[in-house]
Amino acid sequence: MTSWSEVTLLVAAGLLLLLWLVWVSANRLDRLHRKVATSRSALENQLVRRASAAAELASSGLLDPVSSVLVGEAAWAALSAGGYGRAELVAALPDLDRMLGPDGPGARADDPVERDLGESELSRTVREALADDDEVAALVAQPGGAELVEALAAAWYRVQLARRFHNEAVAQAQRVRHKVVVRALRLAGHAPLPQTVEIDDDWPEALRRVAQAA
Repeated sequence: MTSWSEVTLLVAAGLLLLLWLVWVSANRLDRLHRKVATSRSALENQLVRRASAAAELASSGLLDPVSSVLVGEAAWAALSAGGYGRAELVAALPDLDRMLGPDGPGARADDPVERDLGESELSRTVREALADDDEVAALVAQPGGAELVEALAAAWYRVQLARRFHNEAVAQAQRVRHKVVVRALRLAGHAPLPQTVEIDDDWPEALRRVAQAA
């Protein structure tokens, strides 16, 4: 027969095991939340670099006037949506400010643009502007053109890598958050469920070739 002391010992061991499992799950979840936050910050930085590179290309005078305006507007909208206001952009890119005028994107701080929509629109606009291989070749051949195109290609590639890494971190966190123990004991507290970043980050084939040649 099992004595009361043995039963008590087994119950205590079970409780200790349960507490250990809860502690491990809580620590893992905390690490994953930190990983998501870090990867999101890295992605935000890369998105800003890409939009800045696109803005520099738009204000360089190397694109045709229509493409310059469209790419400049899209880049400005993406930067504004990311929390970078008009004052900072004007200081960094005065030519872009003169080109877009006082009512351009970013002129009103109380009119934010959804980040994912702004970034997707920037991708589509640049793809259209750099869709013609002959025009891109002519752009690269101009003084300073190769550097601008290479900078945009490098920034675009880093955005794709950063988004992939972030979404993988989010998927890991979501899997842990959906576990029974985590949900039953509310180990996540009031932290919102991490979400993947779903934007259009397909780049122009011309930029792909530039990146591969680099």
